[in-house]
Amino acid sequence: MFSIVFQDLTFSAIKEDNDYKILSRNTFSREVTMESIIDLHKNYDGVYSQKLEQFYKESGLINDSLKRLKSLKWEIKCKGITELAEMNVTETFDSIITISKSRNKTLKITALNAAIKLGGTKGIVHLTEYPFPIDEWMQINIINAFKKHDVGDTKGVELLLESQNTTVISIGLKLIKELKLTQKVSYVAQLVNNATNTQVKYEAQNVLQTLTI
Repeated sequence: MFSIVFQDLTFSAIKEDNDYKILSRNTFSREVTMESIIDLHKNYDGVYSQKLEQFYKESGLINDSLKRLKSLKWEIKCKGITELAEMNVTETFDSIITISKSRNKTLKITALNAAIKLGGTKGIVHLTEYPFPIDEWMQINIINAFKKHDVGDTKGVELLLESQNTTVISIGLKLIKELKLTQKVSYVAQLVNNATNTQVKYEAQNVLQTLTI
């Protein structure tokens, strides 16, 4: 793996090696390799990051993550989601969005975090139709995910302000405030004028004041 990432050795050059074949069939060895890849990917970018992602796919380790994604155990499903998101497997975005609608709070947060990493704002716009209250802990996790993954494209954040769910509106306002999205000021001003909920109106006024000072 290190030779492939740092010394330009191709995966095709080692996949027929007998030692590699033995190791690749060993569950413990695959787990160690997976952890190594994930840790390295967190600390490298550019061409090294791309090589790690390529090795992850060509070695078949991606299949281990996809299998975990389908597990009935939430903690195993969370592990699969985290691995796939870290390795930028965008093809799993729709599946992760579906999982994010789970009632299990930890699973929901893990899936939302992954969806934000893979799709930016697309990872949360579905919340506009979410019927249940989203507590402060979940809201903080969503905002931190945007900051952690340095999401550049914030197109669609304003859609959260159109939700009938006041906690979803609150997430939208918090994101606009925390990320200093001054280009969304007109949407916040519109909410101030139209909101019938006193708490929503007050929070929107506060965001508007912060962004326009």
